[in-house]
Amino acid sequence: MKKPLILNVATRAQTGRSASRRLRKVNRIPAILYGKHTNPEKLSIETPEFTKLLKSVAGRAVLIELNRTDKPDKALSFLQEVQRDPMTDRYLHVDLHEVKADEKFEIRVPVRVHGESFGVKNQSGVLEIASHMVRIRCVPNDLPEAVDVDVTELKVGETIKVGELKAISGVVFLDDKGQPVVACVEPVAEVVVEAPVATEVPAEGAAAAPAAAGDGKTAPAADGKAAAPAGDAKAAAPAGGKKGAAPAAGAKPAAGAKPAAGAKPAAPAKK
Repeated sequence: MKKPLILNVATRAQTGRSASRRLRKVNRIPAILYGKHTNPEKLSIETPEFTKLLKSVAGRAVLIELNRTDKPDKALSFLQEVQRDPMTDRYLHVDLHEVKADEKFEIRVPVRVHGESFGVKNQSGVLEIASHMVRIRCVPNDLPEAVDVDVTELKVGETIKVGELKAISGVVFLDDKGQPVVACVEPVAEVVVEAPVATEVPAEGAAAAPAAAGDGKTAPAADGKAAAPAGDAKAAAPAGGKKGAAPAAGAKPAAGAKPAAGAKPAAPAKK
């Protein structure tokens, strides 16, 4: 059997929140050991020793041998769950699962990726780990620290699934064979957002720019009829068929034109 890590534990009689708080105040962590052959056992662990143990584990699947201070026999186990305070990061509780040396058990082990993917190296792909842990069954002596996955030949658009993992002696994979483990995907295209083009809007009440004089074009009037072009030699016809307006005072009437009613004829010019 592979050499397990050693952890000293003590049996605790008191249970409940108040008892757990008292343990944490003296720098100990409440824990529990359970298995299918024994009743759950309440334990406590020194915080510095447990912190040192976690550093030795370092993300591996390893077995832990428990040394009880009040019992001569030892127990073989693995870490099932570690609860921590999300605000202070203090250890709140530890769950340990007991196993037998000659009996198969189920455990989740980490996935460890090796090599540089062909798709990442030559096709600008991105490597994605879909399953960081996989579930296996084995006896303690066959427990691997991690499941190694070689991604050297993985191209863009390809996926390594549980059913394609390399076989490990004495280990049975329990997850669905079609479950993806590692994939090489195309890079996400960058979305370029164009700045909107500023359009000048005339201020309220401002007059529109007049058309250039003498362009020979006639702007349509509001009623849809064409207005007289600028600079036209002919005068516009009087509206409504009325006679032309009287000439200004002192002006000579045009040849052949009758003076207006009641108007005196202009005096002849002196010689």
